[in-house]
Amino acid sequence: MIELEIYAAGVRDLKIILELDHVLEGIPGLRYKIDRNHDIVYFEVEQPKFNVQEILHAFKRLGLEPRVVGEVPQELNKKKTQLLH
Repeated sequence: MIELEIYAAGVRDLKIILELDHVLEGIPGLRYKIDRNHDIVYFEVEQPKFNVQEILHAFKRLGLEPRVVGEVPQELNKKKTQLLH
């Protein structure tokens, strides 16, 4: 189980929560819960098929400034590469 915590001021707003849920539902295998008292989102995933940048981008699309709490797990720190022709 891989875990990640992200702090984003303003994520406690119900409208933002609903929009974030809509954005994150497209990421397969991702489970999360929101601590509205502290503006923290806790993520869990078994086999990640995404990287941490994709998660952070979801927050930024909603006008939030996400900050990772603690270390980014190595499995989520992989960058996508593109083949050159």
